[in-house]
Order: sequence, then C-alpha cells, then structure tokens
Amino acid sequence: MIKVTFPDNRTEELPPETKGFQILDRFSVNPESIIAIRINNEICSLDLPITIRANLEPVTIQNSDGMNIYRRSLCFVLGTAASELFPEKNLVVGHSLGYGYYYTLGNNGKISEEDIAKLYERMKEIIRADEVITTEYIAYDEALELFDSKGSYSTSLILHTLSSPRVKINRCRNFKDISYAPLCYKTGILSVFELVPYQEGFLLRFPPTILVNKLSAFEDIPQLFSVYSTYKKWGKEIGVSFVGELNEKVNSKQIKEFIEITETLQTKKISEISDMILSREKVKVVLIAGPSSSGKTTTSKKLSMQLRVNGYEPRVIELDNYFVGREKTPRDKNGNFDYECLEALDIELLNQNLLDLFAGREIELPAYDFVKGIQYKSGKKLHLNEKSILILEGIHGLNDKLTPLIPSEKKFKLYLSALTQLNLDDHNRIPTRDNRLIRRIVRDSNFRGKNAADTIKMWPNVLAGERKHIFPYQDKADVMFNSALDYELGVLKVYAEPLLRMVKPTQKEFSEASRLLAFLNNFLPISSSYVPGQSIVREFIGGSDFKY
Repeated sequence: MIKVTFPDNRTEELPPETKGFQILDRFSVNPESIIAIRINNEICSLDLPITIRANLEPVTIQNSDGMNIYRRSLCFVLGTAASELFPEKNLVVGHSLGYGYYYTLGNNGKISEEDIAKLYERMKEIIRADEVITTEYIAYDEALELFDSKGSYSTSLILHTLSSPRVKINRCRNFKDISYAPLCYKTGILSVFELVPYQEGFLLRFPPTILVNKLSAFEDIPQLFSVYSTYKKWGKEIGVSFVGELNEKVNSKQIKEFIEITETLQTKKISEISDMILSREKVKVVLIAGPSSSGKTTTSKKLSMQLRVNGYEPRVIELDNYFVGREKTPRDKNGNFDYECLEALDIELLNQNLLDLFAGREIELPAYDFVKGIQYKSGKKLHLNEKSILILEGIHGLNDKLTPLIPSEKKFKLYLSALTQLNLDDHNRIPTRDNRLIRRIVRDSNFRGKNAADTIKMWPNVLAGERKHIFPYQDKADVMFNSALDYELGVLKVYAEPLLRMVKPTQKEFSEASRLLAFLNNFLPISSSYVPGQSIVREFIGGSDFKY
C-alpha cells in the first residue's frame, strides 16, 4: 500500500498503481475543476500512477498552472482534429496573440473559413465525447517510425539530436504526439475556446486565468504580429525554425557562424531604429519599456551607440531615482509597498525636469535611497545641447501618463519583448515568458544573490505587474523590437540547469523547476565563449563589455 497525504493533512493508504483520476473525490474542491495533480510538488497528468509515498494536491483550472495545462490540452485536441480532417496538411503553431495562439494549416496559402469551421466542430465533438488523453512511453525507433510516417520532420529531428531510449507521447483517438508537459486526462473540461480567422491562418483562443469560463474580448496588435512574421520568415530562410535545426547547428559545428548571423541581424535592427529616430527631427526623448528580462538595459546601451553614430549625444535618466518616497508610496492589496504602480513615481518633478531640459535649462537630478526610502538631491547636473537626446527606460515608458506635459512629437516609444521564432516542433511552441524566466533565473543568481526557487516564487507577481502596467500599452509603441536570440536557450541551459536542480521536491517551486528542466532538455548546450561581449545574452550570464 502507498501512503499519501492530502492538503488538509489527512493520510490514506492507496493500492499500488492508483491513478489520480481515481481519487478526485478525496480533495476538498470540485472534482470537475481538477485538471492535474501535484505529486510531491511535481505536476502530473491524472492518468499517472502513484507509486511512492506522496503529498498530493489538486491542480485546478482556477490557477495559472491549471490554465497552462488547459491551453496545452486545447492545442492537442486541435492537433487531433486536424489529423482527422486534413491528414495531408501540416498544422503549425505560431506565437501567442492576446489570449490565443496563431496557427497555419498547410503550405499553400490562406485557410478557408469553411475549413476553420470544420476544425472547430470536430474539436467540439471530441470535447463533448469527453475523450481520454493517455500518456505512454514508446521505444526510440518506434517513435522515429511514427513521426517519419506522419511527415513530422520537426519532431523526428529533435528525436535524432537527443537520442532518448524511450519517448513519452500523448494519445487521443488515433492521434499521437510527443509529450513535452502534462495534459488533461479527459477532454470534457476543455469547453471554453474559439477558432477565429486571422491573417493567413487562425487563432485558437482560450480564457484568461482570471475568467476561467469566459473568453476575453480580442484586441488585435498588428505591429506585434508583423514583428513575429518577419522573424519567422527569417528563420525559414536561414534554416533554423525548430529546436532540432538549432541542435543540428551545434552538432555540425556551425553554431559559431549562426550566433554571429543572429547577433548581426539584431544589431542591424537597432541601427534601423536609430535611423527612425533620426528621421523625426523633433524627438528629444526615447522611452523604452518591456516586460521583465526583455533586455532593456543592454538595448538602451546598444541604441545609445547607434545614436552616437548618427551624431546624437544620448543622456540616460534613471526613473528609479524619481520614486516619491516610502511615506507617499501606495501599498498593494497585501499591504506591501507597490513600487510598480505609476503613483510611486514623482511624475510632477520628472515632467518639470524634462521641460526645463528641453528649454535649455540645467537641472539637478534627483536620487533615491532605497534603504531609507527617501528621495534626495544627487548633486549631479544635467544640461542638453542641440545634439542631445534623452533615454528613459522603465515599465511605464509607453504610458502617456508618465509624461503628460511632453508633446507627442518630442517622444519616441520603443517596446521590447523576447519573441523567439523557434518552435519545439510543429505543434509545440516556446512561450516567450519561459525564455524570459530562464533569463531571469540566470541573472538573479549571477548578480542578485537569488536562487532559482526565489525567482520562481516571485515570478507570478512579475507577470501580474506586466499585465497591468506594460502589456496594455504595447500597441502605443512607435516600434517594437525583438530581443530574443535564437541560440540563447542553448547557452542559458548551461547556467540554468544546475540552479534548477537545486530546487527540492519539498518546495512548491519544484513543479516549475522540473518543467523548465524538461523543457531545457530539448536543447544541446552551447558554449558561452561564442557569445559576443555586447550581446544581450551577456546581460544575464555576465562578461558584458557594457557596465551595468
């Protein structure tokens, strides 16, 4: 018998090989809301047998872990439907757009609304039938035979470069796909979704975590889609659209050249942004915003270099020095000081300083003492000349309430995000936030004395702040810049894996750490010696030519 402990500290002995779906009624939540189970802080599918003494906890669709499983499972059901309706056409997932993923079907132009409607109805049929999604292992050669026979080049390639003796797959009806992370056990829970025609393909839309049973209104961001499409096209031209193709570059000793190409492309994009600023003669301040670990600091420095090439004299103003002081700082719902809200900044002083600078007057910059929680005069003076241009970097950069007194023609707004165009394979994407979280885990360890568990623990609050303060304003940007480098996860893997392995099964953060380890296992390691000194990657791993 296997001893298990439930969240309310009840213990029970279960027969060996008991599966999660058999004990849903033992938890003090609605069994119909349970989408997976935590076994010793590892998130597992409900069809996984419990074989060791364990602390058990339900994973419901009311939290972010559950909704991530919900979304992955919807993608799997879409794959099932596409394989049944269009077995000769290739279904390919793209990037996220709002609360949805962009898909294309086939390689011959736009998918018809009629075919999208067929996919939707087949998905609804699979969900109404409450079909079982099983998890199983098959031999390496059997997996290669399976995916080769389906024409799944991208999946076969990742198997070739990793050579695992057994391969985990998910199955629903006759559809099989490689398993990268847990899915739901039965499809009936996946009732809220829609398929919407978009560009050449369609969007698979799902509910946000906070709504659960309701879809949010769709907000299109054409500029974001354009940036992604440009990089996706470039990936195809260069021959690296999937992780397996990146691994091939490592195996064939072509990775150094690939790194040089990707870095050159990124430098070119920054140069183009500098030219855009130059073309607008009235611009006096560049406002840079983006989510955590999007590489804002290095981008600011590289943009400054390009502006100097164009004859500008960049001057950086640190927004952190404009905090109002602890006694005036608002508190969040938990009673903690909320340094991320706009009201934590001295907006009046910032705008007066900017107006004075633009009028040719000299100012004394403020400073902020984070220990005492007070703003004070720094003694540092700043004066602009005709060639000077200010750079302000911060989470509120795109929000006009930060600079309400500054005319729009004097402002240039730049939005950053790490929009990797790489997919794991045709059906499995690489979330932007995973890329950023791994960047942050490495940086926090190297420069902030935090372990991986600390970073993972605070990450949901970071995401909540981004949803509130950054993402609503991204469409206000004059230009969007993609800071992702397609080789970087192979480099970050070398640093992140030892940190993630230090997270223990007794810690709540273990589930996320084990998921990230499984994700990184798909990448071959890449030596940091190939990373240029001015690369954005250096902001996270160290050894940068820039001073931070």
